[in-house]
Formats: sequence, structure tokens, C-alpha cells
Amino acid sequence: MKQLIWAAAVAGAMLVGVPALAQADVKAGVEAWQRGDYRAAVAQWRGPAVAGDADAQFNMGQAYKFGRGVPADLAQAEEWYRKAALQGHPQAEENYGLALFENGKRLQAVEWLEKAAGRGAPRAQYVLGTMLFNGDAVAKDWVRAYALIVRASAQGLPQAATSQAQMDGYISLADRQKGLELARVYERDAGRPSIAAVQPPRGTQPPSAIGRTQLPPSTAYQPRDPIPAPTPAPTESAQTRPSPPIVRPAPKPTPKPAPTPVATAAIRDGGWKLQLGAFGEAGNAQKLWSQVGGRFPGRKVSYVKSGRLTKVLVGPFASSAEASAACRGLSPCVPVRD
Repeated sequence: MKQLIWAAAVAGAMLVGVPALAQADVKAGVEAWQRGDYRAAVAQWRGPAVAGDADAQFNMGQAYKFGRGVPADLAQAEEWYRKAALQGHPQAEENYGLALFENGKRLQAVEWLEKAAGRGAPRAQYVLGTMLFNGDAVAKDWVRAYALIVRASAQGLPQAATSQAQMDGYISLADRQKGLELARVYERDAGRPSIAAVQPPRGTQPPSAIGRTQLPPSTAYQPRDPIPAPTPAPTESAQTRPSPPIVRPAPKPTPKPAPTPVATAAIRDGGWKLQLGAFGEAGNAQKLWSQVGGRFPGRKVSYVKSGRLTKVLVGPFASSAEASAACRGLSPCVPVRD
């Protein structure tokens, strides 16, 4: 994941009330960052950031986010993003919304994700779209959710393309068509290219659940004059660096016949259970069990609250191997120890 580090333009973009020396410090910090001298970069940015320079504040947020020059600290990153976002720094608004989401502050995240999504930032569109699909901290709106996911997919975000294909299994053709029309309106308002050629995939089979995914950095919006982003260290590639976790939508329930009772071996409790997912709405957790419960004769289900989420736990199982075997062909499904 490349990190976006911005400095103000040398001429014509001075922030009101911030001395020219502060801008020079911000640029010097970016140069130090590009050399890999992260501590020097943070030292250059801290003074201007405290003095109110939005670019320096955003860069401090990036440093704390990725643990470069300072210990990784999501709370500190969130606070620096907030300071810059309140000054209208576009990248900070997007990153602040994502940080709030990652830190479990879903309701607060919505306002900032809306701002970034309205400008066309694909990561914000993707996260907000999944929230609208799940009814996670916002009212469910599948038409708008589909429109936002389509926009993110059209801008090349692969996770959005996958989610769009999965949503096709749940959302009616009429609502998908409404979503495509709304996506065109959104893109027109954001001044982006037409997505007339984007069509929902055909013949897509709905999966048992939408899996977790990583979010790459957004490159949809380029505020001010950007300084080229540094190359991350080899041990921190885009594939390994963690990103905001997204709660995936529960499958649309499909009526199934009651399972035929079968003889089962004695069930031993070895302290193992299966976690079949975590849902923003408790009703979705119960719907999932109504669909898959027949796979686990003799086992009990429990719904465990964890913050705003409800986990679906099934057990008991005698061992990790027995629990893992019971997971085969079902996703998400993770053996957990009591």
C-alpha cells in the first residue's frame, strides 16, 4: 500500500495564518520521508502540525497510521486526520472517515465517508456501500449501496468488483438497474467519466457469505500539488499491511426444507466452537443459523455480542481437527477455542 504524503504548493497555496517557514518544514519532512529518514520527517512536520498546517497534520496521521518514525498508534492517527479534515483537507477527510470506521466509531465515520465518496474516492465509496448494504450504523439502502459499489468498481478497485458480483445474487434486477442509474448521476456530479459500459455480471451465483478483503490506497483524488509517494519498505507490502476491516453482508435467506433427522455420534466437548460470522444486525445472525443449522445436528448455537456486532458461535467440538472438518465447504467459518 503506497502512502500518500502531501506538501503545500511552493507558490499560491499558502495556508492562511501559517508562516512560509512552516511550509518549508513540511516540504523538508517529505524529502526526509522519501529518503527513508522517517524520524526526521516527523520532527519536521510536528511543529507546523501543532501550529495548524493541514498538510503537516495529515502527514502526521500517516506516520502514526503506518508506524513510520513513531510507534503505530491508530488513535493518534485518527486525531491528526481529524485536525486536517476539519480544515477541509480532502485526503484527510477520507482517511479520517476510514480511521473512525476502523476504530469502531461507525456513526461518526458516516459523515466523513459521505464527503469523500461524494468526491469520488473509491475506498470511501466501497466502505460506505457495504455499510448501506448491511444496515451497519445506517439504514439499509440496497439501491444506493449498489450505486456506490459500482462506482468504486468502475475506478478499478478490485474488491468492489468482487462485492458487486456478490451483490448481484441478492439484489433484484430492478434495483440493480436503479443502482446503475444512480451511479451515473453520482459520477456526473463528481465530474468523472461515464460508466455506461458497466453492467452487472451475469450468471453469478450468490456465495454463502461475502469474505473479508483488504483495501488499497485511493488514487482517485489529487489535492493541491502532490509530492511523489515514497516506496514502502519491502516487509510492508500492499498485500501484508492491514486495512480497515469490513463487515460483509449476510446472505439473503432462502426457504429450505427442514433437515431429515440423522443418527449422530456422541458429542464430546473439547472446548472448541465454530464462528460462522459477525453481523451488525442480530436478526441477520439468526437468519444465517436458520440456513446452515441443519449442517450441525446435535450442536448448539449461541449469539455473542461484541461491541456493535453479533457473533454466531456453534459447538461444542472435541478438537480443533473436528471443528476444522465441520467447516469444510462453509465460509466464513473459523474454529475458535472457548
